[in-house]
Amino acid sequence: MTSLSSDNSSARLQSRSPLSARLVQSRGGLRLLTLIRLRWLAIFGQMSAIMVVYFGLGWPLPFSFCAAAIALSAWLNIFLGLRHRANVRLSDQHASWVLAYDILQLAVLLYLTGGLQNPFAFLFLVPVTVSASSLPLERTLLLGGMALFSSTVLAFYHLPLPWNPADALYLPRLYMVGVWAAVLCGTVFAAMFAWRISEETRQMSAALAATELVLAREQQLSALDGLAAAAAHELGTPLATIQLVAKELKRELPDEASYQEDLELLGSQAARCREILAQLANRADAGDEMHSSFSVSVMLEQIAEPLRGSGVSIDVKLLEAEDGSPEPVLPRNPGILFGLSNLLENAVDFAEDKVEIEAGWSDDRLRLVIRDDGPGISQDVIDRLGEPYVTTRPGYAGDIEDLRDDHQGMGLGFFISNTLLERSGATVTLAQRPPPERGALAIVTWSLPFRDTTSTI
Repeated sequence: MTSLSSDNSSARLQSRSPLSARLVQSRGGLRLLTLIRLRWLAIFGQMSAIMVVYFGLGWPLPFSFCAAAIALSAWLNIFLGLRHRANVRLSDQHASWVLAYDILQLAVLLYLTGGLQNPFAFLFLVPVTVSASSLPLERTLLLGGMALFSSTVLAFYHLPLPWNPADALYLPRLYMVGVWAAVLCGTVFAAMFAWRISEETRQMSAALAATELVLAREQQLSALDGLAAAAAHELGTPLATIQLVAKELKRELPDEASYQEDLELLGSQAARCREILAQLANRADAGDEMHSSFSVSVMLEQIAEPLRGSGVSIDVKLLEAEDGSPEPVLPRNPGILFGLSNLLENAVDFAEDKVEIEAGWSDDRLRLVIRDDGPGISQDVIDRLGEPYVTTRPGYAGDIEDLRDDHQGMGLGFFISNTLLERSGATVTLAQRPPPERGALAIVTWSLPFRDTTSTI
């Protein structure tokens, strides 16, 4: 039970569902409006800074060249705003070019105003951080390399820092090395943090979309009973008419007619159809209480039965309650059925000979334990339980669009099961079986009375 993933069902949904595009992890799609607004903010800040220094403090600096660099950014912003709709999403390539221009424009301004001696040199990390949160890692590395190269050049080649001509300013080389290291560390840290947070958000969004698709499939299957009842109601009248017409024809036609046997067969088959539909209607209406809920033993047998032909022994045990509490009754929740089936299927996949399902309860708690005698769960997987895409199965390279029907594991099985079971009020725990036993165990616990979440999932 090392991969914590029963992925075949999610793989089939991914490859066949019309909503499978929701599972594609898009790293691009940076909105042009976002970049335009950020650049206008930068333009306002840059222009304010040089005007305060040049006009307010009266310190010398190449004002015309600085203003030209800032005006170029403003012109580019206006051009992009007029050329494209503000809500357009840029491709990774175009967004990279826009951010690369921002790095070069900042490098030009810093060259004109003191290089790394300028305290605003830390702004190199802004374009790199924006890239890390929206673009693929390789493009972020290229932009980070450009920022690092620019800051290194500016440490040696730059115009004097604007300063009061009456006061001499000398910054030792060791201090400049420290500033360069600070820019480097700040850029790397901010970029890695933004990239990691964005990556986790993308993975969680895709995994939740997969969970919704699985649950929608389960709810469609649960709705078949209602459709059967509707079909029984709608088809009852036509079948009664067919049966009545067959009887009338049989009575009016001579007994020696060659088609008397056919009429008898038609009437009998119509009657049989009505009986079948009556059984379907009775089962769907069979007491909504009986149909919409089941005991723990019935539920466990229902999820175990499809897997009994897998070659692994599945043993279901019910532990009598010490306080004499009756066997709990659970709502027929598709999320519970799918979640437990996923955990059991995973245990069967990795078991060598036997899987045990043990149910115990008290007046205020229901506890299910699934044990297998397989290789168990590795510690690095246990430490990341609950995260999507945690798997040790082969065949998953980290890209959802590469999924196929014969895919071996995406790492979504336990995430989906855990999400669905937690929505029903359960607590799910997985661990290694204590020595000398071998294998893994999954523990699912509910507080009683049971909280029915069928309508909310």
